[in-house]
Order: sequence, then C-alpha cells, then structure tokens
Amino acid sequence: MKEKMKSTEAGGDALKWIIVLVLVASGVYGNSYLSDYSWVYRSIALIVLAAVAAFIAAQTVKGRAFVELGVEAKTEIRKVVWPSREETTYTTLIVVAAVFILALILYGLDTGLSWLLKALLGV
Repeated sequence: MKEKMKSTEAGGDALKWIIVLVLVASGVYGNSYLSDYSWVYRSIALIVLAAVAAFIAAQTVKGRAFVELGVEAKTEIRKVVWPSREETTYTTLIVVAAVFILALILYGLDTGLSWLLKALLGV
C-alpha cells in the first residue's frame, strides 16, 4: 500500500517539477526577451514567478523535506549560545595577532631563502 502511494506521489511530483522548470525557464527567457520593459516590472514578474515556482516545489516530497529542514535549522539557530561582544573582540584580536606573527615569519623565511639562493647562485 505504501509503495503504491509513493509511486503515485512520485508521478505527481514529476509533473510538479516539470511545471517548476517551465516557470523558471519562462522567467529567464521572458526577462531577456522583454528587456525593453522597465526593470521594475520585470523584477516584479520574476519575484511572482519565483514565488509560484517555490510554492509548487514545496508541495513535492523533496520540497516538503526542504521546508522541514529550514524549520529545523531555525529551531537549532535559537539554541546556539552566541559569544558576547567582549569574547568576540578578544578572539578577533588573537586572530589578528596570530596572522601578523605568521606574516612576519613567512616574510623572514622568504627573505632568508632569497638571500641564501642569491649567495649560492652568485647573483
């Protein structure tokens, strides 16, 4: 029974994805074909087409899974403990200092090896 349901959903999903593809393709083609019209009107039309395409795509199995993923991600973001301003500033200063020190080390190695090569080659 479940397999029959999945196969009918998959058939309907294929049609929905074809409709989404046609909407996106018509938006791309229409935007270039109607380039004489104002960009405002073309932008509004593209936003409407994208909204309709997203709505149709969200009705598919993979689309529902994607929407569910977004909702779960939003929930997880709320659980994150963000660092304070002081912690962020302190960490940033440590990273800047480490980058500066590494840059000095690399400059020293480059200069030393360049000097050594010139001395060996007699240039």
